[in-house]
Amino acid sequence: MSVLHVNKNNYEEVVLKSDKPVLVDFWAPWCGPCRMVGPILDEIAQERDDIKVVKVNVDEEPELASAYQVMSIPLLVVVKDGKPVKKMVGARPKVSILSML
Repeated sequence: MSVLHVNKNNYEEVVLKSDKPVLVDFWAPWCGPCRMVGPILDEIAQERDDIKVVKVNVDEEPELASAYQVMSIPLLVVVKDGKPVKKMVGARPKVSILSML
């Protein structure tokens, strides 16, 4: 599966009502560390069928960023059963991101 781009209109359906854990990447196009994490998330999305990987552009979706109290990006959040269960701030290697799942 590829990385999905979500917004306030489809966030509830794609993330909160998902039957799989969801790895949410809060990012922005101007963020250098976010661009470093992007290819890693693409790999994870391709390799893992048991999760969803989604991206939320904080500039375009300030309501979602506020709901998750995003202060620094990239912010990775694992959502299970509609609730955030783990958070990680900053660019991290693939092994660290996988350890969240």
